[in-house]
Amino acid sequence: MSKEDELKAKGIDEILVYCVNDAAVMEAWSDKMNVKPKSLVTMLADPGCKFTEAMGLAMPADEVPPQLGYVRSKRYAAVFNDGTLEQLYVSYAKGDPAGDDDPSASLVENVLPKL
Repeated sequence: MSKEDELKAKGIDEILVYCVNDAAVMEAWSDKMNVKPKSLVTMLADPGCKFTEAMGLAMPADEVPPQLGYVRSKRYAAVFNDGTLEQLYVSYAKGDPAGDDDPSASLVENVLPKL
């Protein structure tokens, strides 16, 4: 959220935070992250993993950490223009399916200079 002005200057008009979770979890996360009402950020839930699977970004079933319990999404940043995917940055490695060890590919600091 600290880079919203820079993203807006590059033509980004909305930031969608999309997770394989339910709406209540996404709302709680939004509250915890202090997303402001006039922010570019919109939190979206994908409880059935439909969008995530359609994008080919579901974690391989054998790599989902047991504490998560079911299919999850890889960590990624995607840039869409009028509904067309233009750029995709995935933070994923075998043994690190959520990109927790190295999220750099999907961080705004990586994406912003490429817009």
